[in-house]
Amino acid sequence: MKLSRDLSGQELVKALRKLGYQRVRQDGSHVRLTRLGPPEHHLTVPLHSPLRPGMLAALLDQVARSLRITRSELIRELFG
Repeated sequence: MKLSRDLSGQELVKALRKLGYQRVRQDGSHVRLTRLGPPEHHLTVPLHSPLRPGMLAALLDQVARSLRITRSELIRELFG
């Protein structure tokens, strides 16, 4: 499944809530999210609109690794 190239940081934060990520704090245009797990995982998401493709891929890879699934499975779960 292909993602839209105009996904914003805010939209990604909203989608990650489905997986149990919670907003912990915000510092300027960056939001810190935490999933209590197991395993516990922390992620910083820039609230840029749109997110650059490389940044989006890196963030999704971090989440997928934490959940021990592939990026494709993660995309289907979040946006499918």
